[in-house]
Amino acid sequence: MIPALTHWESYYVIVGSSAAALTGLQFVVVALINESTRAPSSARAVAAYGSPTIVHFCVSLSIAAIITAPWSSMAGVSVTMMVLGVAGIVYDFVVFRRAYRQEDYKPELSDWIWHTVLPLIAHAAILFAAISLQGSPDGSLFAIAIAALLLLFIGIHNAWDSVTYIAVVRPAQMADAERESEPRHD
Repeated sequence: MIPALTHWESYYVIVGSSAAALTGLQFVVVALINESTRAPSSARAVAAYGSPTIVHFCVSLSIAAIITAPWSSMAGVSVTMMVLGVAGIVYDFVVFRRAYRQEDYKPELSDWIWHTVLPLIAHAAILFAAISLQGSPDGSLFAIAIAALLLLFIGIHNAWDSVTYIAVVRPAQMADAERESEPRHD
């Protein structure tokens, strides 16, 4: 084991366990919402807003697994984190394109921040911390830990945002649309 990594085991047990539990919970919530709503979301909307939430939880879980693995050198950790950071940045651009192209929901500024800007910042932090990991392990490990926690919080926020939209806002919009489509008897 690399001594610098052993100090992070408890932290990543908490972050990794939380990410794993929230991933499972997200599957349950999506299944329950799908059963209870009359108008399911399009595949484009789910790809733009639902799937990234799972990815954020899984990246947090992956970081926990990478940091707590029994590495023999920091080079392996660094390369693995660089790959994770680059993959995350590429995925962030895919999410941006999906959110821009879907037509079910018009994103507000806060949606762009939470669904595209903050994940991009977290993934860029992972990449840059991974690049400097061998030369400055303490600062880099803190940056990676903050990015993992940020992705966990982004996932929590976005899951809650999606659930409240589907459970509260969307039914109200559907009811308004039904009232407007009813023939008037004046």
